[in-house]
Amino acid sequence: MKTGRSLSEIAVELDRQQKSKRDFIADTRELELQFVSDPNNGQGDYDLKVNGHGEFSVTDHTHGQIANRLGIPKPYYDRLKAEAPVLLQENVQHWFQNKPERRLIRTLDNGARAFLSDRYRPLDNYDLAQAVLPVLGEAEVKFESVEVTDSRFYIKALFPKIEREVKRGDVVQSGIVISNSEIGLGALKVEPLVFRLVCLNGMISADYSQRKTHLGRAADEGEAAFELYRDVTLQADDKAFWLKVQDTVRASLNSVQFERIVESLQRSAERQIEVSPVKSVEVLAKRYQLNQDEQDNVLTHLIRGADLSQYGLVNAITRTSQDVASYDRATELERLGGTVLELPVSDWSVLAKAA
Repeated sequence: MKTGRSLSEIAVELDRQQKSKRDFIADTRELELQFVSDPNNGQGDYDLKVNGHGEFSVTDHTHGQIANRLGIPKPYYDRLKAEAPVLLQENVQHWFQNKPERRLIRTLDNGARAFLSDRYRPLDNYDLAQAVLPVLGEAEVKFESVEVTDSRFYIKALFPKIEREVKRGDVVQSGIVISNSEIGLGALKVEPLVFRLVCLNGMISADYSQRKTHLGRAADEGEAAFELYRDVTLQADDKAFWLKVQDTVRASLNSVQFERIVESLQRSAERQIEVSPVKSVEVLAKRYQLNQDEQDNVLTHLIRGADLSQYGLVNAITRTSQDVASYDRATELERLGGTVLELPVSDWSVLAKAA
């Protein structure tokens, strides 16, 4: 499993972010995408002006959300951004003015990091940590990996007292993954984690996950652009929500789901790749959009593991997660391991018999 930062380091970072972030509800007619030229090199970057509240640099993620919302094809948007910034400004401003709507602008460190529906419910990483860390503290847990990236926040914790053998000498421990995105990249998730002690791989079983969405009430109509504060009603709603999240985490601390996943792992160890492991990995890479390096690493770990079974392939995928630079991508590969474990028999046959 990819290593993150210490719990104390994450606590400091979450506290810093909580003090730096600001949210705005704005009518798009009160927004302006501006290209700011750098006189030193003739290049530049983009700011999003929120009328009456300031200008914020625009992240790549926010550019993508603007393009998607305005119906501008992303390849064309990216080409304009790189080659014709004034034309991009004009395109965006046309749709901001002529198809007005209210949007939630999320900012951090003076950067516009998300362009979202005004019905999007901010579920902040700081509040998530405040809600779940005391609950995890009630159990005997080991925080194996904790990280906050530009996209998501992760807590990966193990329960060392809950472990089983998949095969003789091949021990796995029960765990939990809690993740959240503040910028519209999915729901808050609570998922089972299986940790293989022999190689320190982690597999996330999305089939047993529980999710809490960011969908909420639309912000009340008011002035065209205003800063979103947590009023008394919102705070009461939030308290109820976080109590439900705590209940979800507590329910995940039992061993029932873990026992079912271990049974799936044991069955997977009996299903063999019947033809060519090279072809099986090629089919896997095409179906799940692995890049060439990831494909090569999965094959390498599969061969080195000397286990040409479904279980061996799952372990090769999760081991590959340690090779990638991105923590977000590493976590996606850990989930892919769980996906391959739970493949229907017909889908597994496609991989096992690839030739």
